[in-house]
Amino acid sequence: MRATLIKSVVFTVVTVLATVTLASVIRNGSSGPHRTYSAMFSDVTSLNKGDDVRMAGVKIGTVTHISLDQNGQANEAKVTFTVADSAPLDQGSTAELRFRNLVGQRYVDLHPADTTSPALPAGYTFSLDQTKPALDLTLLFNGFQPLFQFLDPKDVNTLSGEIIAVFQGEGPTVNDLLSSTASLTSTLADRDQVIGDLITNLNDVMGVVDAHSDQLDTTLVTLEQLVSGLASDRTTIGDTISGLGQLTTSVADLLGQSRAPLKKDIASLSDLSGNLSSGDQLNSFLKTLPTKLDAIGRTASYGSWLNFYVCSIQGKIPLPEGYMGDLGANPVASRCS
Repeated sequence: MRATLIKSVVFTVVTVLATVTLASVIRNGSSGPHRTYSAMFSDVTSLNKGDDVRMAGVKIGTVTHISLDQNGQANEAKVTFTVADSAPLDQGSTAELRFRNLVGQRYVDLHPADTTSPALPAGYTFSLDQTKPALDLTLLFNGFQPLFQFLDPKDVNTLSGEIIAVFQGEGPTVNDLLSSTASLTSTLADRDQVIGDLITNLNDVMGVVDAHSDQLDTTLVTLEQLVSGLASDRTTIGDTISGLGQLTTSVADLLGQSRAPLKKDIASLSDLSGNLSSGDQLNSFLKTLPTKLDAIGRTASYGSWLNFYVCSIQGKIPLPEGYMGDLGANPVASRCS
């Protein structure tokens, strides 16, 4: 029992110490007396609380807080960090953001002054002219993108890390960059035949384009004129499109309103066709139509009116008692006989 108890105690102590050590490493904190400083940066993308503060590659502190400038300037970020008392930090020192790896983790790198100067007091804030933002990896790697297409992923990672180190001022890695560049040159040399065929095919394409340069110029000029014309008439085109939408809405409303009457007209067309199919009435109408038109023409020959002689008028006047009295005039002219 005694031996088991001793083993249990030893196991517990070792486990607790390992857990505390692991937690300290994950927390990435720093122990011991330290001073607190602040620095203003124009861009602190990917910098997080708990990231390292280093000097000459040695960790001397930790980032404790990141916020916008207290004056409300959106283009300035304030980074608060600690520095161990054992690390000298004199007036004229500068701060710079650097990449720890290709994943995007960053750290604050402090550069002490070249000459002996008074020490910076705790709480000092580095202004924008004393700080530098991190290297723009997007712009950098876009420039090297054509080279990366000929490398394996492993070589791309190696070369990328060395490029970052060189552009961040880490001089000793220049030799490694040159070695990687030599490897890249050898790779390009191995593919000399492919590159030669590509250049030959490109030369043929450019020859065809050059042979049709006049047509290409005409096409480009015409396209430019078309685009310019459309741009100058953009207001008219916009108004036309709006008017077309209104016209479509009006036509839809008109069709919706005329649908029911049109349906009735189509249904009545059958009755009209039946009446017209009666040949005797239609023939009689067509035969007497000239005589009727002559009579109407004589009647309207005096002007744009028609003369009529009333021979007889018949009507009834309703009386209050309900009697319908007769009213009328009998024909007196001989023409009415």
